[in-house]
Amino acid sequence: MKSHFLMTSRLFSSVLFLTLSGLLLACNQATQTPAVVKVVKQDNQYSLTVNGQPYNVKGVGLGYKNDEKVIALKEAGGNTFRTWNLSHIEQELVIAEKLGLMVAVGIKTGKELLGFDYNDEEAVAEQFKQVTAAIEKYKNHPNVLMWVINNEPNLLFDEQGKLKQVNTKVYAAMGDIIDYIHKHDPNHPATFSLAGANPKDIAQVLQYAPNIDILSVQTYGDLVTLPASIATSNVDKPYMVTEFGPMGHWELPTTEWEREIEEPSAVKAAGMAKRMQDVILEDKTGKIIGSFAFFWGQKQERTPTWYGMFNESGEQTARIDELTRMWTGQYPANRAPLSKAILINDKQAVENIHLKAGQPATVKVQVMDPDGDPLTHEWVLMKEVETRSQGGHFEAKPAELALQILKSDVQTDSVEMTFNAPDEAGEYRLFNYAHDGKNKVGNANIPFMVEN
Repeated sequence: MKSHFLMTSRLFSSVLFLTLSGLLLACNQATQTPAVVKVVKQDNQYSLTVNGQPYNVKGVGLGYKNDEKVIALKEAGGNTFRTWNLSHIEQELVIAEKLGLMVAVGIKTGKELLGFDYNDEEAVAEQFKQVTAAIEKYKNHPNVLMWVINNEPNLLFDEQGKLKQVNTKVYAAMGDIIDYIHKHDPNHPATFSLAGANPKDIAQVLQYAPNIDILSVQTYGDLVTLPASIATSNVDKPYMVTEFGPMGHWELPTTEWEREIEEPSAVKAAGMAKRMQDVILEDKTGKIIGSFAFFWGQKQERTPTWYGMFNESGEQTARIDELTRMWTGQYPANRAPLSKAILINDKQAVENIHLKAGQPATVKVQVMDPDGDPLTHEWVLMKEVETRSQGGHFEAKPAELALQILKSDVQTDSVEMTFNAPDEAGEYRLFNYAHDGKNKVGNANIPFMVEN
């Protein structure tokens, strides 16, 4: 009886604590003063203001795991991050308020790519209910910059893997949500992000969701074509680049066995920085009002290093250094190693490297540290991804394999290593991680085919 009483008391106390915590959170949100965010146009130039002051978005797409990456963003000179869902919104808003950052709040809504049916009126109505409830819950937080209510709804493929037209009811449903936001939350603009900046997609968005405040586009190597796309569409709306970064895996050459060839980290950083400078920072259209570099975190997509600006170890790559320079006017005190090229048996990946099973091969990486820090080198061998994801969704990382290193030679501007090719025929990829010992890293990898 005593035991039952104690358990009941503890349960009651726990429920009471959670209830009071929830009421306290709700009360706190109800008494907060939201930031007033406006899209303004003056002399044919669009811009963003927060509480009446010009706001220059220095943003990234952030995958929240803990506060560490958010603090790193502040240290690098960033002032804004965007999200894709509400999984960690409470923690994100707390740390954003603490550090004085703004959040473009992503709300996950259905995508045809993942099987959501926009002809199902009941499902669409339920989605509307959930999204608007989230908007009501968080609209008064002072660190909310805007709402991003869908990510790449126009991305859909046919059976041959080619892009196909989505149901226009997708855009109409987003338009209904935006109408709600305009009525119930006039302090924040609303948008949804398109894959690419195709004028045909833009036209459909404006036909079915003409109330969209900002035309958000996501483009990588094709960022250079954005000004031409804006000119072709010729619409009186501002644009925001809600994802940009390195060359996408679909934009680069492949091996003859159709494996994507990733740029080394220094090449990525230089390319991203030039596109950012030419298109975003030196915008000549008058319509680009913000941008978010992708990806402030780490993710597996074709490789573990393609899109993330951090490695799994937490080390930072050269792209963070370039963003720091863009945002603050100077590089950080310690810069990442610059990995510029990788070859096997003096062949580049585009030359389709074939190795004999169990036979020696030599890999060479051109890499140097701009600060002169001594580098240590880590080599990782993997098979290729078995099931390739689409649209940035989950992809399983291949397991690391045993690698037999025969010898290695480290120079100030390169490293050379001889290894035995795997005994089993198949598709492989060899990675080099150049560590400076100060939380910075250079990455390079190369695909090859093993034959018996």
